[in-house]
Amino acid sequence: MRGTSGASLAAAQERFEPVLQAAGTDALTLGEQLFAVVDALDESGALRRSLADPSRDGEDKARLVSAVLAGGFDERVVDLVSGLARSRWSSDGDLVDAVERLGVDASLASAEARGALEAVEDELFRLTRVLVGQREARQALSDPTASRERRAALVDALVGDKVDPVTHALARRATTALRGRRFVPTLIWYGDVAAERRKRVVASVTSGTVLTADQERRLGAVLERAYGRPVQLNVTVDPSVIGGLRIQVGADVVDSTVLSRLADARRRLAG
Repeated sequence: MRGTSGASLAAAQERFEPVLQAAGTDALTLGEQLFAVVDALDESGALRRSLADPSRDGEDKARLVSAVLAGGFDERVVDLVSGLARSRWSSDGDLVDAVERLGVDASLASAEARGALEAVEDELFRLTRVLVGQREARQALSDPTASRERRAALVDALVGDKVDPVTHALARRATTALRGRRFVPTLIWYGDVAAERRKRVVASVTSGTVLTADQERRLGAVLERAYGRPVQLNVTVDPSVIGGLRIQVGADVVDSTVLSRLADARRRLAG
């Protein structure tokens, strides 16, 4: 999210962070309520457009939020969404995406309050790895034609009580509210948000062989020097990757595999 919408989201996050810190583990409830707001906005185009309408007075939109969320929503959520309604957005979809991002922030903040944020980030990554070889499961978890209850039950069967409650809640959210996305990419996004809360960047590393602890340490040091921040390495072994590594950090992709070098050589010869 960039431009006007990005600035509005950043301002909302700055206002909301002290609220999350004060809420502690109760931040999970705030996250659940924000996700409920996302669902309501996704279901009502008229409401969504009304709250994002730049020609409508901000205080009028804030009063609409108060009326819609009255009787059941925490006042901290009402205050946050009212502030979002007063802000300017490039599109009504950006407003909904901002509410969702703040809901993810709140859920992760609750884990952070228990000292469990790193564990949640690791569990989200491991869950995506578990699904690598399970094509049918990935499809079922991303199938919009299946009922939400069926998809949620599949997540419950997959993770059971083996993960942190926040990991479980986010995994259920990823499948019950697809919002035009697939399950695994949504989990990856949640993990990136967790890393951001830990002031780290995520490097997704694919290697043809298992890296030693020393190799991971040296690779992490190189990436930390390049990005100027601590780096979380998420390493996947793929035997089809021959003689090198494929590293992705956000939109940056570094592909140093043998096959990539051969492909580059062929392109140069053909050019």
